[in-house]
Amino acid sequence: MPSKTITAFFPLRNEKVAVENVNMLRKIKAVQKINLFSTSSSNREFSNCTVIQVSSSLSSEFINYLVQFTKDDFLLLELKGALIDLNELDLDSQLKVAESSGAGIIYSDFYELSNGNRTPYPLIDFQLGSIRDDFDFGSLILLSKKALVASIDEASNYKYAGIYNLMLFISRKFPIVRTPEYLYSSTITDTRKYGVKQFDYVDPQNRDVQIEMEKAATLHLKNIEAYLEPIPGTVDLITENFENEASVIIPVKDRSKTIIEAVESALMQNTNFAFNIIVIDNHSTDGTTERLSELVKTENNLVHIIPNRKDLCIGGCWNEGITHSKCGRFAIQLDSDDLYINDTALQKIVSKFYEEKCAMIIGSYKLTDYNMREIPPGIIDHKEWTDKNGHNNALRVNGLGAPRAFYTPIIRKIKFPNVSYGEDYTVALAISREYKIGRIYEPIYLCRRWEGNTDADLSIERQNENNYYKDSIRTKEIIARQELNKLRGRTENN
Repeated sequence: MPSKTITAFFPLRNEKVAVENVNMLRKIKAVQKINLFSTSSSNREFSNCTVIQVSSSLSSEFINYLVQFTKDDFLLLELKGALIDLNELDLDSQLKVAESSGAGIIYSDFYELSNGNRTPYPLIDFQLGSIRDDFDFGSLILLSKKALVASIDEASNYKYAGIYNLMLFISRKFPIVRTPEYLYSSTITDTRKYGVKQFDYVDPQNRDVQIEMEKAATLHLKNIEAYLEPIPGTVDLITENFENEASVIIPVKDRSKTIIEAVESALMQNTNFAFNIIVIDNHSTDGTTERLSELVKTENNLVHIIPNRKDLCIGGCWNEGITHSKCGRFAIQLDSDDLYINDTALQKIVSKFYEEKCAMIIGSYKLTDYNMREIPPGIIDHKEWTDKNGHNNALRVNGLGAPRAFYTPIIRKIKFPNVSYGEDYTVALAISREYKIGRIYEPIYLCRRWEGNTDADLSIERQNENNYYKDSIRTKEIIARQELNKLRGRTENN
């Protein structure tokens, strides 16, 4: 018998897949026990296997079953219902990593199986900021029995967030280690494009799930001393004089098909204050520059900027806009392929600033196709945000919503990172650390999804790059909040 042994837990959803997975596991000496779990009753019998009926494989109840049925040093967990191809040598490699590192969770890169082909599917390392509930551990996770048993003392009665809560607990007490080797093959069970999957967390049908995920994430932040109490106080919005009350900021590069419609939707705004539109044209080559140059001749409140620098990303373009001498008191976002939903959008945003005296406003939007026909999931309103806990829950989710608007003196101090992904999330987290953020839960603009969107469909490598960057943002923000709490604690004690 191997020095370290494993209990396997695999789902019983598709009987053919389950049979193949069981046959594969029986060839591996370290696997001493195989358990199949199902959310529905099954009369199918599997020799030398235990079939466990559970209400949900994401629940706290399921965690209790894992503890109850694991008699070995480690458990091998598969949650996605995928067909797995794993050999003994590669699993032994994972066991050695687990023993040498003392890790609570070990996972690895893998190959995607599709139509007989194997395609590399790399994953990313787990960080302090990897607290989102959709972190991808792949199809197979090796869990330490020691870590699993320790988690029971802090387990809650979760219906949906049991596994997520377990991962967070283990991250606090044990290393989580990725082996950057392709150690198994797996079919992919969710074949939707990235541009569709990214809206799952704001789908109203998932609201009960999100409430539980927020509860688990908030508990985790309290345990690592990164939780912040509700933001008190208000922002003085009239400390500086501005020529314009608001500026619509539009970074653009090569959007000749959509830029004029976007600008015109801003020009049509009906307000009781002066505003302008600042377009930062990032050296377009498709005719965008020429179209804007013609329009600016007839529109006095349109500012067309072509930066001197040629190394700017979206965040860098935003900095050009907010630091421009003609930028108004409030800097309000509009993407170059989107449209304000009507002529009252700017007025609603600015009025909200004065109503709540906050540093940032985030609105809502409606998803449409290129021809502005609504597409699922429709209105994206981020109702998971609450004044009491939104600034904490923001560390769990991948975005805070749009359109975004900023009180210019504060955003000028913070500034945007010069990147084209996550720049808005970075500054929103920084603002939420110390300032109040106001919300508008009705659609302010139309967000057009089309092949020209930068996130319409991304390769796994690009998804990894984006996710790793946002996790690093969260890591820095968690550390900043921990330091802020220490500072506040020292102040209170003096």
